Amino acid sequence: MKHSLEKKQIFSNLQNIADGIHALFGPNCEVVIHDLDDLQKSLVYMKGDVTGRKPGAPATDLLVKLLRQDPAPADHLHNYKSVTADGRCLKSATSIIRDSNGTPVAAFCVNLDTTAYFNAIQALMPFIHDLETGIYPSKENFADSPSETIKTLFVQAVEEIGVQPSAMSIEEKTRFIEKMKHSGVFQFKGAVEQVANLMDVTKCTVYNYLKKV
Repeated sequence: MKHSLEKKQIFSNLQNIADGIHALFGPNCEVVIHDLDDLQKSLVYMKGDVTGRKPGAPATDLLVKLLRQDPAPADHLHNYKSVTADGRCLKSATSIIRDSNGTPVAAFCVNLDTTAYFNAIQALMPFIHDLETGIYPSKENFADSPSETIKTLFVQAVEEIGVQPSAMSIEEKTRFIEKMKHSGVFQFKGAVEQVANLMDVTKCTVYNYLKKV
């Protein structure tokens, strides 16, 4: 009985926090609560709609992995990237909630759709940069490692396309890889693998786009 009352109070508190976070960040934010007693239909409370799920949905693959960690699950995983089925990029956080015995009873998750913020940045760029010399004037970055140079060239190419890789069309991805090739990034050893990781695709996919260009 004591455990049941404690769990009920925990979920009541989490729902109040979920309501507050959603009210603060608005429609681009989704807050969900999972009941870890039944992973097959663990989603028991949801405020906002970013991922298109409904109460009764199962635990995510990431949540299952967190709970399976040995010797004990990590209690928090913050500021990681998630991608929706339609290609929108999310900034996410997951926290495992324990009862007074130290047993994981709930997962509290926040998903923030950053697509609108990224698009807003792109729309404001012409007002920030010199339009006569180009929206994205050339600049030099002094890297400490080849991977830093690769990442810098990757970010610059994303800015030129104006769309995050996960939301790019096939044509945009082709132009993106073409820009990366012209920048000389693939002269670096391991560049294909790093670009593939940054795009969240396989090395074979990058090679296929390289063949096209």
